[in-house]
Amino acid sequence: MGYSQIILNGGVFLPQQTGQMKLTLLDLAIKGGWVMIPIILLSFVAAYIFIERYYVIRKATREDQNFMDRIKDYIHEGKIEAAMALCKSTNSPSARMVEKGISRLGRPLQDIQTAIENVGKLEISKLEKGFPTLATITGAEPMLGFLGTVIGMVQSFYNMEQAGNNIDVSMMSGGIYTALITTVAGLIVGILGYFAYNTLVVRTEKVVFNLEATLTEFMDILNEPVKK
Repeated sequence: MGYSQIILNGGVFLPQQTGQMKLTLLDLAIKGGWVMIPIILLSFVAAYIFIERYYVIRKATREDQNFMDRIKDYIHEGKIEAAMALCKSTNSPSARMVEKGISRLGRPLQDIQTAIENVGKLEISKLEKGFPTLATITGAEPMLGFLGTVIGMVQSFYNMEQAGNNIDVSMMSGGIYTALITTVAGLIVGILGYFAYNTLVVRTEKVVFNLEATLTEFMDILNEPVKK
């Protein structure tokens, strides 16, 4: 509780107990008006995309360090079926690329490389699923916040106009709340979404590098002379 002072005729200051209002996040969201509804809903969508994609991409970056060595041994020993079985039992983009390459053995090396590259592009496309939506939300959230700012200021000036000469601060508070809260909410979600999007992009680029390294190593295996 807070206190305010009252000046009496004798110059004595007496404390007067006053109420202190506390606002919760829910109260602030309500004061932000209807614009807060799409801002909050889109923030949940962005959070879901980030968490789901982060898990998928993290799983794709885990590579068996001995995978290519085993593939090399199987191919040089002529154990093509064993190499295919190893690829099918390994759940990773690299394994699916190598599997496609093994299935094309006997064809020109250029055809094999093209087939592997096509699989790699499909794998990257799968990893980037949801990226456009996350990028759109990241850009749209600050704009929604700005929309709330404009709406709030319009409300404030409308209330002032209706009040005429009896203008009171409370008449403007509702519009100002809408303007400030929506702006803050939109910027927070937009900034977090920006960092989330770039985090996913960086991790995806790491997967791309691994796939390129796998392609190069597999083609080198095919070009190596078989040791007798």
